[in-house]
Amino acid sequence: MQESDSSPAARTWVDAGSPAYRRISLALFLAGFATFSLLYCVQPVLPEFAAHFGLGAAGSSLALSVSTGCLAVAIFVAGAWSEGRDKRRLMFASMALAAVCNVLAAVAPTWGALLAARALEGILLGGVPAVAMAYLADEIHPRGLGFSMGLYIGGTAFGGMAGRVGMSALADQFGWRVAMATMGVLGLMAAIGFVRLLPKTSGVTPSGARQTQSLRFHLDAWRAHLHTPGLPMLFLSGFALMGVFVSLFNYAGFRLALPPYRLNQTQIGLIFCVYLFGILASPTAGALADRLGRAPVLVGGVALMAAGVVLTLVAPLLWVIVGIAVLTFGFFVAHSVASGWVGQLARQSKGHASSLYLLAYYIGSSVLGSVGGWFWEHGRWPALVAFSLALLGGALAMALRLRKRTPT
Repeated sequence: MQESDSSPAARTWVDAGSPAYRRISLALFLAGFATFSLLYCVQPVLPEFAAHFGLGAAGSSLALSVSTGCLAVAIFVAGAWSEGRDKRRLMFASMALAAVCNVLAAVAPTWGALLAARALEGILLGGVPAVAMAYLADEIHPRGLGFSMGLYIGGTAFGGMAGRVGMSALADQFGWRVAMATMGVLGLMAAIGFVRLLPKTSGVTPSGARQTQSLRFHLDAWRAHLHTPGLPMLFLSGFALMGVFVSLFNYAGFRLALPPYRLNQTQIGLIFCVYLFGILASPTAGALADRLGRAPVLVGGVALMAAGVVLTLVAPLLWVIVGIAVLTFGFFVAHSVASGWVGQLARQSKGHASSLYLLAYYIGSSVLGSVGGWFWEHGRWPALVAFSLALLGGALAMALRLRKRTPT
């Protein structure tokens, strides 16, 4: 605690239970909702993109992958660039402009124009996740950081669910263009609510702001985090956990559309309601981590993910859904704890540490999500399960090493 309180950028902590704490937690929940509803809203309508623009399945998937790819790079830059700047204004601008891009994508006349809008949207959304994590680590007292970080992750879960389920329902009734535009308007409303709720802060000292103009400063900060005990393992954990989660969700729809399930698009979309478990899991995991330590809760989250993956092998649809729900709960437990732990282990330049974690996290989504497709195509669901369990085995080994080697 002393190290944080005596740092050059020391400020008055926001204590758990205070009015400011509640406003910050709710504002960051809205930030998570806006970011992930906008990012993932296209996933359930990829078949409609394929039909409308005359594309194959792989081509239509670019509507999502181009955004997540640009997001990964943008997060890496934004986390560092936010050091010494007004994080509140940066996050608001990112959310609002990304929402506008979603509306532009909805009215795009050509596939190329839609992809350009989605790429720009991904770049803009990069100004939210890493900055949000750094903001919480800077403002919230360490004793209450786990719960507030968990509530932010819960907002991302709600956004991911709302973007997918809401988009499916709206597209069925009004078409994908109206659905995308509606999601953009909702994202803009969330951005306005965010900026009105989030208290203004004094920011970082002018000397800190001058440091951030130096490329050498950024390189030194990233290098320091890569040599900080525990942080590289947390980065790799985020890579593996997100890769498993995205792979299972990407190809569950393909599996459930085939015999013996033969679910339609709306029914498959409703499966994303299991994100509600993520909303519950994240703040619960954060509170448990504050009380029990982060390492035991991280180990538990990875173990729950593995149990959920195994349950999806059971043929009856009910057990497949239960497995996906357990996987989702475990993922948000693990991600909430790991992301909060990054902010704790990084004693300075927290935005740089957050950007490294989220860079690994989204590269896991892009790379491992695509690699998972190879396993699905060549061995169907059992091969995908084996691939996922191998990744989770690595994540579990890192969590156990973290338990022994780093403070919780």
